[in-house]
Amino acid sequence: MATPAGTSSTPKMNGNSQIYCTGDLLHTIQTAVPKIFDDSKTFVDMKLNFPPAKTLTDFEALMDAKNRTPSRDDLIEFVNKYFSPKGTELELWTPTDWKENPSFLDLIPDPDLKQWGMELNNIWKDLGRKMKDDVLKNPEYYSIIPVPNPVIIPGGRFIEFYYWDSYWIIRGLLYSDMHDTARGMIENFMSIVKRIGFIPNGGRVYYHGRSQPPLLTGMVKSYVDFTNDDLFAINALEVLEHEYEYFVNNHAVQVKGHNLTVYRDSSTGPRPESYREDVETGEKFATEDAREDHYSELKSAAESGMDFSSRWFINENGTNEGNLTHLKTRSIVPVDLNAFLYWNAKLIAEFHAKAGNVEKVTEYENKAQKLLLGIQEVLWNEEAGCWLDYDMINQKPRNYFVATNLSPLWVKAFNISDTEKISKSVLNYIAVNKLDSFAGGVPNTLSNTGEQWDFPNVWAPMQYIVVEGLNNLNTPEAKNLSKSWAMRWVKSNFKAYSDDFHMYEKYNAEKFGGHGSGGEYGVQTGFGWSNGVIIEWLAKHGRELDNGGGRGGAAASRVMSLVGVAAVTIVALIAGRVLW
Repeated sequence: MATPAGTSSTPKMNGNSQIYCTGDLLHTIQTAVPKIFDDSKTFVDMKLNFPPAKTLTDFEALMDAKNRTPSRDDLIEFVNKYFSPKGTELELWTPTDWKENPSFLDLIPDPDLKQWGMELNNIWKDLGRKMKDDVLKNPEYYSIIPVPNPVIIPGGRFIEFYYWDSYWIIRGLLYSDMHDTARGMIENFMSIVKRIGFIPNGGRVYYHGRSQPPLLTGMVKSYVDFTNDDLFAINALEVLEHEYEYFVNNHAVQVKGHNLTVYRDSSTGPRPESYREDVETGEKFATEDAREDHYSELKSAAESGMDFSSRWFINENGTNEGNLTHLKTRSIVPVDLNAFLYWNAKLIAEFHAKAGNVEKVTEYENKAQKLLLGIQEVLWNEEAGCWLDYDMINQKPRNYFVATNLSPLWVKAFNISDTEKISKSVLNYIAVNKLDSFAGGVPNTLSNTGEQWDFPNVWAPMQYIVVEGLNNLNTPEAKNLSKSWAMRWVKSNFKAYSDDFHMYEKYNAEKFGGHGSGGEYGVQTGFGWSNGVIIEWLAKHGRELDNGGGRGGAAASRVMSLVGVAAVTIVALIAGRVLW
């Protein structure tokens, strides 16, 4: 069973935690009947009009005056007086290093795909945000975490930066020759680690108890690969080591004699941004302790980035069938988190080598090798021919397909000498699970539960991990499948974009060009990581891609005139003003 280690650190919340993170005000507003906001995230993204102390004092006065049972109209009146609409802390920002014709476009001969690449490059301007000066002057009035540099946001309801989204956004920016914007986002993350010890899930104080898959070191590696700025990596080492040690110390479990890690939240109560939803599912538990455990499981799953999925379900029979009440994230040793930490250790060793620090190189190579041994002995499953998450409750591997089972391939968390054997095993695993049979890409899981990280949804980051991982095997069969899946993904995304000029947060494995659905909120457009993955694969595979028939094919029905594009842009801007 698990043996946790270490203690948690949480960000300082500028005295507003009793408003945005926990407390009677948050609970009362978020659980009003009928509900005040369709999306629970709306309220906790709103700006305070008065200092937190006055807001809380006046709210208590309201509660006392109304015998602790204010009406919905009372609460709406209070919110309208004491809060400003969400997004008022941000302003639209056009990146100063944006280029009309970035170099990746030269790698795309097909005219329709090149036009699409230009439009994806334009989207960076739509997703650019800069914090207003008042956020730095009066941070206690906001739930947003102040950072020094502008950011590219994911899009839709996600109007702040998100940790793991930013890895693929940054790669897209680098391929778009926007090195300054990419560097600024990385520096934002490093500044947060310096201030609070780790990077929260997203750029809001209410994410204070959890992070996301640790990809900051990978961001630095991407930046250095594009710019050859070794000094940037060397100067980042103290921060990167700190984040690595934070994860190891605060997420540790011991399994079969190996120190591995799990996703784990350190806060209490429901998720503020999904408060109402969590309270409703929590009502199915008989005791306060059981409800608190459930809230922790929800937030731990959110830390994984996969909120939510049957990946985290363990029912009374030890299987993955169930619903959110069966979440047991903290008891599942995940393949991806341990693979990512192995990668972090290897990269930190690499950066120390650039600095000539042999002692540190040895230290982090040793850490990497210990993790690799644990991944091999606990998570590799010979019978399945792949890596599998491990169930610590029932002490057994979880033999259910999830795209992250292949994540060690992406970060090369395997013995290179075993490449031929692993390639054969993994390709057989892919064949047995019929993963090549889906027109819209490899689904995240094969379980159809209605949760957004389950079948039939397909996600750009998971597609990227699988495709680039297969390519890393470097066998002809794996490389061919990798290229085939990358090109299929590009064409399917192109079809979806051709239909309505949107890039989506998630797509549909069963439908070529179909967008995803399910989960706690509607389908989101924008969309940062989808844009980044497509731009990279247009750059890598553009010379071999066509749109399936030139101007007489899929794009024939697509009106790409300047008038049409301008109209879509105007609509987007109008929607943007309403939303922000």
